[in-house]
Amino acid sequence: MMYDYPYPAAMGFGGTVFVLLLLLGVAAFVALAVWPVRRHGDAHAERILANRFATGEIDAEEYERSLRLLRAVHHQPS
Repeated sequence: MMYDYPYPAAMGFGGTVFVLLLLLGVAAFVALAVWPVRRHGDAHAERILANRFATGEIDAEEYERSLRLLRAVHHQPS
């Protein structure tokens, strides 16, 4: 038997709740998967910058300027 449900609300209240909870679960999963990667990326970029300063590739002025810029970019709301 085929059902012609053009949208989730046609399945009744239970179907709508199920679809909304499913979308909320997917959004939470994506957020939890992306957040640690972004946090690790911040520390990794700062470590690379510190290594460049330590090896003499960049001077103190360039290091401080780049570090301020890096922190400003990573702390802006997305």
